[in-house]
Amino acid sequence: MSQVRHQPSLVAVRQTAGRGAARAAARRRGSTAGAERRPGWVTYVLLGVVLAVSAYPLYYAFLLASSDASTIAQNPIPSLVPGPHFLENVTRVLGSDINFLTALRNSTVVAVVTAVSVVFFSTLAGFAFARLGFRGRRPLLVFVIATMAVPTQLGVVPLFILMSDLGWVGKLQAVIVPGLVTAFGVFWMTQYLDSALPQELIEAARVDGCWLIGTFWHVALPAARPAAAMLALFTFVASWTNFFWPFVVLGPSNPTLPVAVQLLQASHFKDMSLIMAGVVVSTAPLVVLFVVVGRQLVSGIMHGAVKG
Repeated sequence: MSQVRHQPSLVAVRQTAGRGAARAAARRRGSTAGAERRPGWVTYVLLGVVLAVSAYPLYYAFLLASSDASTIAQNPIPSLVPGPHFLENVTRVLGSDINFLTALRNSTVVAVVTAVSVVFFSTLAGFAFARLGFRGRRPLLVFVIATMAVPTQLGVVPLFILMSDLGWVGKLQAVIVPGLVTAFGVFWMTQYLDSALPQELIEAARVDGCWLIGTFWHVALPAARPAAAMLALFTFVASWTNFFWPFVVLGPSNPTLPVAVQLLQASHFKDMSLIMAGVVVSTAPLVVLFVVVGRQLVSGIMHGAVKG
């Protein structure tokens, strides 16, 4: 017969190990019971309300995109049932003279390249700040963090002059190169690696003969994978929705999606069905991205930390 192991009672713990151990055991049992408790219906109702309120603006844009200009002019608040003109409006957007397909390609290239570059360089810098004991690393990290307090608009004029001297005005590298690494990414990865990467792993890799870049690639980068995934998602979304700098340096000839959507409403007559169709087309890839990778990102955050 299999033996069933029972946890000792609090009285037995108090008699053998003292009152402090008994209180610690009670706290552990309470936390275990709280972790196993399923949320009630009130929690699900509140989450459902928050989800509905958050998703309604996008659904409202879809309702307008599925209607036509005359119907919207007569009834600015549409019914909750989509109209029959969505595919027609999307076809009009893609076939317009604003180069919407070019804008979609440009946004994809900029967002992917920027996300990969920011993750790599930020993880590399975070590894150096967190685990390499070089002189002056703390003041240098403070300086990097302090640059986040400088408004982006202050650097637009000298940055545009630099891009003009390089001959990059109107080209994608003018948007990609300034965003190859961010101060927030460096701070994010430094804080994560400082808590998730034990110094013992670095020392063990050095004892095994692993050189510095090899230690980063085989030890630090796998440990930083959960935070790197979240940073890649944040950077991708920020690059995809960035409007100000692409509007300044690219212009209407080679736009990204936010610039193309703005050009849809630049005419004298604003067709809201056409504009909202462009909004839905530019937002749909982000929604698909969150649906596909959201669960994996949350799972990585919960299980990816290195424990000593």
